[in-house]
Amino acid sequence: MTASLKSVGAITLFVEDPRRSQSFYQEVFDLPLIWEDEDSAVFRFENTIVNLLKMSAAHDLIEPGSVGSREAGSRFQLTIWVDDADGVSAELAKHGVELLNGPMNREWGVRTASFTDPDGHIWEIAQKLPEADGA
Repeated sequence: MTASLKSVGAITLFVEDPRRSQSFYQEVFDLPLIWEDEDSAVFRFENTIVNLLKMSAAHDLIEPGSVGSREAGSRFQLTIWVDDADGVSAELAKHGVELLNGPMNREWGVRTASFTDPDGHIWEIAQKLPEADGA
């Protein structure tokens, strides 16, 4: 595999209302908006671009594939690494974000909590726990 296929540069999330989703991402993630038009809003995370694309415009992007509805259920989760899962969870609550679960310690050595954006995309915050003595 070539090195060019080893780095994710952008993720496009299909949304019902780009302005509603844009407000959520600006409020919750405090990210810079790098592009906006009638059908999309694009934000830069530290090392990845997230494009919030209106579902009706997504059809043209992925044709002949189909765009699933929110009711179809989740098929992925996006994870953000944090230093303090409890602190970030408290910050999310201040922005009116309800957690799906957590914060909780996972057996693989990570403390996590999950929440959804307005379109049902699941986001997880994850804090690496200190390794146990003798591990």
